Amino acid sequence: MATKIIYFTVNGRPEQTEFPIDCPAQDVKDLFRAAAEAGPHDIIKLYNTKGNIINISPQLAPNSPRSCYKLKVVAADCNSEMLYYHILCAELVVDLGFDLSSMEKRLQSLEKRILTEAVETPAIVYEMKRQVESFREKLESVEHLSWLGLFKNMSEGTHKPSPFYHKRTLRKAREECEHVREQFIQMSSLEVSEEVRQYLKKPTFDNWQWEDAEIMVLLQVMYTDLDFISAFNIELDVLQQFLYEVYRRYNNIPFHNFKHCFCVTQMMYGLIWLTDLRSKIDSIDLLILLTSAVCHDLDHTGYNNAYQINARTELALRYNDISPLENHHCAVAFEILEKTESNIFRNLSMEQFKRIREGIIKCILATDMTRHTEILNKFKTILPVFDFSNKDHRDVLMMIMIKVSDISNEARPMDVAEPWLDCLLQEFFNQSDTEKLEGLPVTPFMDRDKVTKPSSQTGFIRFVLFPLFVELANLFPSLEQHIIDPVRKALDYYTEMEKALEREKQNRVQSEKTIKPSTSQEPEAHSEPNGATKPL
Repeated sequence: MATKIIYFTVNGRPEQTEFPIDCPAQDVKDLFRAAAEAGPHDIIKLYNTKGNIINISPQLAPNSPRSCYKLKVVAADCNSEMLYYHILCAELVVDLGFDLSSMEKRLQSLEKRILTEAVETPAIVYEMKRQVESFREKLESVEHLSWLGLFKNMSEGTHKPSPFYHKRTLRKAREECEHVREQFIQMSSLEVSEEVRQYLKKPTFDNWQWEDAEIMVLLQVMYTDLDFISAFNIELDVLQQFLYEVYRRYNNIPFHNFKHCFCVTQMMYGLIWLTDLRSKIDSIDLLILLTSAVCHDLDHTGYNNAYQINARTELALRYNDISPLENHHCAVAFEILEKTESNIFRNLSMEQFKRIREGIIKCILATDMTRHTEILNKFKTILPVFDFSNKDHRDVLMMIMIKVSDISNEARPMDVAEPWLDCLLQEFFNQSDTEKLEGLPVTPFMDRDKVTKPSSQTGFIRFVLFPLFVELANLFPSLEQHIIDPVRKALDYYTEMEKALEREKQNRVQSEKTIKPSTSQEPEAHSEPNGATKPL
């Protein structure tokens, strides 16, 4: 049987362990625990020669005595199970705003009161306890808590579990997709009320109250109400298959998922109506805009272009480090459109399809933020003489519109926008954690040790989002109240939050300074044998 030999040190003492390559992961961890003389609840970490944390698993790369790993017990005994529990609870209080242990205590108290009065525990209490326990399991499976010793399998693969969705694969399971598809088809024939149709045209639309199947129905409404069905002879069953394939190819990740696809498309749809764009450009350009928004992040895996390039992923190699993600999103879109049953453009002429393909590629590639300044400056240059009949001008406008739609969350009401920021930070932090684990350059604005919620937004809104929105509103003044005013409010909100955090930090520092003199009085009273006062 093939085995691996791993060399490492524990407190400076050389050790080695050998295990079969098909050894269960837990057995490997137990071998390292035994070498570190650690208990089952102690937290251990393994570091490579560069000082980066590496995962303890059967996939560990064999090494030599000259390239020893370093094993550390980072939280040892002293009732380590409780230590671990309190560390986890503290993390949850910070991240989630409530204490899981407090929730459990309230539930236990409620159960005792019910037992006193009702003799036996009702089924609803058992269900509540089950949900709390399920929630605990979900939290303990979140990969960003791996520094606490929740040793996750970091091995790459097509079906690598998502860091955000509990026990779900990165790609959607076939059963899950089929279930959503059935719901979508059943609902697709229902009449959508005029109230919902009008709400769908506004930036205030709340995506969080809609399930995936309902979202697909709303996307179908957009294609219908913009008259694309009749104008381009799109069969309804083909549109439905297209939307299903799009849904299927968005992954289970915190931010760049199917709901993000919908939000970007819904904002694009709203902008089309708010600017009366239907009277200014032709239907093919409108179709390009809406379809580009639908497809703009297909098969995103939650790691940005910088990671793709630094990690030398397959995408970076395939696209020569040039917008690897955006090129991939385009490629996946046209893979879907290559299939006859999901090709919504199949009844168009070759010339029309060529124009649409060119337009979609141009729009999706524009969402690469490394091109932000280039595109915005080009738009500023043509703005004083903007001409809707000029194709070059229209092309730049379409790129600006998809860029605005892509980063438009802060133009929404705060109760809609703020959860999206939480999702984005979760995805960012997951990437920076992975970069640290793999010894790659860490993207600064994604580092959980350096970024706060308000600091992530104030600079972005002030220097990226606001200038972009202002220029679009210069062309369409009617957008001022719809997207500029909400963004100003968002900037004020996060600026105040940032100031509050800074005041809290200064108060803490001041408090520590006032405590220091009292704790240092005793050393000051003693002198060294030579008569010199001991330094503080």
